[in-house]
Amino acid sequence: MHVLITGGAGFIGANFVHQTLRRFPEATVTVLDKLTYAGNQGSLEGLEERATLVVGDIADADTVDPLVAQADVVVHFAAESHNDNSLNDPSPFIRTNLVGTFTLLEAVRRHKTRFHHVSTDEVYGDLELDDPAKFTPETPYNPSSPYSASKAGSDLLVRAWVRSFGIEATISNCSNNYGPYQHIEKFIPRQITNLIDGVRPKLYGAGQNVRDWIHVLDHNDAVWDIVNKGRIGETYLIGANGEKNNKEVVELILELMGHEPDDYDHVNDRPGHDMRYAIDNTKLVQELGWEPRFTDFRSGLAETIAWYRDNEAWWRPLKAEVEAKYAAQGQ
Repeated sequence: MHVLITGGAGFIGANFVHQTLRRFPEATVTVLDKLTYAGNQGSLEGLEERATLVVGDIADADTVDPLVAQADVVVHFAAESHNDNSLNDPSPFIRTNLVGTFTLLEAVRRHKTRFHHVSTDEVYGDLELDDPAKFTPETPYNPSSPYSASKAGSDLLVRAWVRSFGIEATISNCSNNYGPYQHIEKFIPRQITNLIDGVRPKLYGAGQNVRDWIHVLDHNDAVWDIVNKGRIGETYLIGANGEKNNKEVVELILELMGHEPDDYDHVNDRPGHDMRYAIDNTKLVQELGWEPRFTDFRSGLAETIAWYRDNEAWWRPLKAEVEAKYAAQGQ
């Protein structure tokens, strides 16, 4: 089996490359990644014998077409994904998430290649804190940022290409991931690396915003179950019943790293900050038999903290620039 993984030098994609090579000993992988600031070639270190990195843009048809032609399956992680960045400049999100997905879909159509599209629960908007409901595959799309709107558009492109052209594709929408190789601009690794540097963590607003946390390895196991067993044209929601508000997460990080639970600073909230995400994973569990392995958020977070402690060389070159950018925003 030969797998083309777009965005395979990013956080979730790099973990997926590692998992794929462990899960399928005979498989080979091509990673297509633009190596923007969010991609890190170091995340693929040691995999060179079975994984080939192609530095390129998913919106470039001349780059995409021959890679899709060689693949048995395309798993599409590549995306611009940081909400704050989409508020500052939406244009890269339109090119990568919409034009890039369109370019891949056209190549998949030409070569009749199996395609899986990885998306986000943010396409559904948000829920009230006291709402008992969760997102399901039938929840109407209601994106609230340029990022989530561009991902919603990419999902709809995939659905249209399945219906109009008969491509073999599936979609997954996942909740917030955590784990190794996550860029330190993101919430959990930013707090961990701040504490390693002796800097107090930063909490948006009152910290009441709720996210449905899932370990990246659980997410990627679910993606392979969907690729192998999912029904063509279907959307599956990936979540592990891990709802925590941001204040709880920061306080747990502080505790696990030996600090007082109130040893953090409040900073300006993000404009239009969604209140709550929550995934109903019933379809995934009942149809495909998937179950999360990392059901204890505390232990998963402790392992993640240990990874950042042990891999300072991976994140250290990024830290000063990230913190300078947040300081300029008052965050």
